[in-house]
Amino acid sequence: MQRRTFIRNSGLTIAGLALLQQSALAALLTDPAWKIKMLTDEIGVFTEKGGTIAFLLSKNGVVVIDAQFPDAAKHLIDELKNKTDKPFSLLINTHHHGDHTAGNIAFKGLVEHVVAHENSRSNQERVAKEQKTEEKQLYPDITFGADGWEHKMGNEKIKAHYFGAGHTNGDALIHFQHANIVHMGDLVFNRRHPYIDKSAGANIANWIVLLDKAIASFDAQTKFVCGHAGADYDIVLNSSDLKAFGNYLGNLMHFTEAAIKDGKSKEEILKTKEIPGSPEWKGEGIERPLTAAYIELAPK
Repeated sequence: MQRRTFIRNSGLTIAGLALLQQSALAALLTDPAWKIKMLTDEIGVFTEKGGTIAFLLSKNGVVVIDAQFPDAAKHLIDELKNKTDKPFSLLINTHHHGDHTAGNIAFKGLVEHVVAHENSRSNQERVAKEQKTEEKQLYPDITFGADGWEHKMGNEKIKAHYFGAGHTNGDALIHFQHANIVHMGDLVFNRRHPYIDKSAGANIANWIVLLDKAIASFDAQTKFVCGHAGADYDIVLNSSDLKAFGNYLGNLMHFTEAAIKDGKSKEEILKTKEIPGSPEWKGEGIERPLTAAYIELAPK
């Protein structure tokens, strides 16, 4: 190749690479922090920051499960308005934690009803009063107890189940019966150490029973959506993932109980780096479940 031709072609290549890099950078800067994944034609999940949101776009209206934080909720609302002109009918909270309910306020004046278990509403009110954030809350106006709650929305039938205390004392499982999709809220942390809220009535022993009941209540084709997942793990699960998390909680309890019987202090237990039998659960936060298990098992 002649030197003049090489220089000309090299210049074009460098210019092309520079343009490509600028285009990639522009795409990166415009790529939203939030993601929407459709699981069916009508049901999808939204992730940004906080617990996973699920939504239903029915011919009769929009149903949203959980709300993350106000800014994330606004992103979701804007995206759903681009997908449908139907009104927001229901906002359902799986439980009261702020990364699931702080965004409720973004739906004020927009959604017809907010639904949650009665304990979830009580917990939300209590925490808001303690933190002096009552003016930032949109509380549920429809609550249910142990018998759960049902609602027909277009072709979909929504059933809220309550199986007792687990992550808190107010966790609900929300089942889209026609699509056979269950939002578990924070009753499942997929390969990520969970937060266990003893101040809101969490009970690890019953949580294990609760997960077994959930597996028995649905079928092998059921898709489960969890509130949080570890790095490189999905938020859409199957029953084997629920079983694995139940085993993790069982291993947590067995380890902590044995350590207490061996005379280990809470401080010694909290130095543990891995729950024996559940090496898949990695990352930060192992002290949270260990502390909760210690509180539940230590002699009073």
